[in-house]
Amino acid sequence: MSDLPRPIDLLPHRPPFLLVDELIAIDPGVSASGIWRLTGDEYFFPGHFPGRPTLPGVMMCESIAQVGACAVLAHPDYSTKLPLFGGLDKARFRRQVVPGDELLIEVELGRMSARAGKGNGKVTVNGELATSCDLMFVFADR
Repeated sequence: MSDLPRPIDLLPHRPPFLLVDELIAIDPGVSASGIWRLTGDEYFFPGHFPGRPTLPGVMMCESIAQVGACAVLAHPDYSTKLPLFGGLDKARFRRQVVPGDELLIEVELGRMSARAGKGNGKVTVNGELATSCDLMFVFADR
């Protein structure tokens, strides 16, 4: 049993838009890593794409943001805030991700202030890079 917090205990997101199943590492305010296991039952697969289900790239970017938000919200200075997307740069999609894949999501946070912050992250599947991007976020009150 892990002593790491559960994503659902840190994030305001709820299914079907909670895109990380568990955290495997967290350094509050610095970095986090998580796992998202695709079962094939996710709501978007029937329409993206019929006959060839593929995880939308923007969903991988959102999963990176959610793991990053876990690192932010685990830090006591930011635990009462709500990190919102402020921007997305350098997003690259390198490999198709399909039902049955297990995504390893890794995020490093950069500069943070009382109002905003930056980070970068990546998703790998079986050691292969699937997605990478830089994130900007702003803080709102919950």
